[in-house]
Amino acid sequence: MRTVKLTLIGKPGCHLCDDAREVIAGVRADAASRGVNTELEELDILQDPALARKYAEHIPVVQIGGKQHAIWRVDAVRLTAAIDKAARGGIFSQFVKDSPS
Repeated sequence: MRTVKLTLIGKPGCHLCDDAREVIAGVRADAASRGVNTELEELDILQDPALARKYAEHIPVVQIGGKQHAIWRVDAVRLTAAIDKAARGGIFSQFVKDSPS
């Protein structure tokens, strides 16, 4: 099975980041129920000056395998489609890793 790597770049106290986190959690739960594995990494721009310089005005940012998927608002339908496409070997397939069996 393949695992799709998601990254959420944000900061504490950001209401849009909280909204994104909620959408991502729901999408990940739905994906898991369909047998699609995801991995989520959260990065805090307050802990990384380079991230702060790059994304301060654009958070939250959602990436799939390091490739930007969304900024500011995360649409559940669009994220689900991108995860499914990545898991099937679509546009984000180079960012998907095989899970140990």
